[in-house]
Amino acid sequence: MTSALATNSTTFDVGALIRDESVRILICCGSGGVGKTTTAASLAISAARVGRKVCLITIDPAKRLAQVLGVDQLTNSPSVVNLPDLPVGGQLHAMMLDMKGTFDDLVRNAVDANRANQILANPFYVALSTSFAGTQEYMAMEKLAQVHRDERFDLVVVDTPPASSTLDFLDSPKRLGEFLNGRFIRLLTAPARIGGKLFARALDAGTSAASGLLDRVLGADFLKDVSSFITNFDEVFGGFQTRAEKTYALLQNPMTRFVLVTTLTPEPMREAQDFLRRLRSDGLTFAGVVVNRVQPDPASNLVEYANHTLNGQMGHALTEKLLKWVKADHEIADEQHQLLEEFRRNNMSLPNLTIPFASQDSLTYFDLESQTK
Repeated sequence: MTSALATNSTTFDVGALIRDESVRILICCGSGGVGKTTTAASLAISAARVGRKVCLITIDPAKRLAQVLGVDQLTNSPSVVNLPDLPVGGQLHAMMLDMKGTFDDLVRNAVDANRANQILANPFYVALSTSFAGTQEYMAMEKLAQVHRDERFDLVVVDTPPASSTLDFLDSPKRLGEFLNGRFIRLLTAPARIGGKLFARALDAGTSAASGLLDRVLGADFLKDVSSFITNFDEVFGGFQTRAEKTYALLQNPMTRFVLVTTLTPEPMREAQDFLRRLRSDGLTFAGVVVNRVQPDPASNLVEYANHTLNGQMGHALTEKLLKWVKADHEIADEQHQLLEEFRRNNMSLPNLTIPFASQDSLTYFDLESQTK
């Protein structure tokens, strides 16, 4: 089957993308609040409607995807989403990442039950698995790899977390892996690895001052918790960086495509440009840009009438309000048009698709495939 997108295309052909059986993973990225969840749901639903077996994963803890799909709740395991009139073979499953649950499962699968229980009860592990920077994204990579291996699905769609930067999803797993395999952890846990009397002697010989400082800053039991954690975590610990590298290699495989979602406002557009540079530099495969919530331009004659009326004699109050609204919308549409044209000039032949602003709830599913028919 040919590639979903021609290199000289300027229209993001979503229909071709979701029908391309060589595409196995779609990752929706973008700034917070630009409509990634709605776009991811729309891609997944459209793919199921053309006969794909889809698993939709959200990493957003705000439960927005459940709202989009009209289900009560989603769990850390794929569950069926009932869609009417699906063709033979078409299926949709959805799930919401449970960061700690995924981390706990990783531990349980790597060590025996006794050691797993010791790790899971360790305060340092609890902090790491619930709040450490990068853990959410790392576990998202783990879950993505797991679902990709599940033979029930031929397409995985990922709704990435509402990060402060679109690059966090790519960078955080690597940072967590480097931390867990890094010099700081090895330095903290070296005394525990020595063990017994040598541990006490090592503290007396010069680590006690540093330990005391860390105890005062981080709590009296900090070093003990870290040391206990590392002692029991060795079998899982060493593989973190390797696992992160393997999963990142999956992202670099041409079967994985990135869909960038943005709105025509300065900050999301700047981040979109940064993300495109990163995709190119890392050899990741780009599918297209969904430009969301584009303001339609009112009819030109209404704009001219509004300008003429507002600069002259004021009419009826209701008419005046309507004309002000028309003029304001025209100004927004004109500003957005300029931002879009600049973005297109900076990214010649970039496949993109504009989605008009809708007055209904922004979580409402929209039929992406029909946009390009």
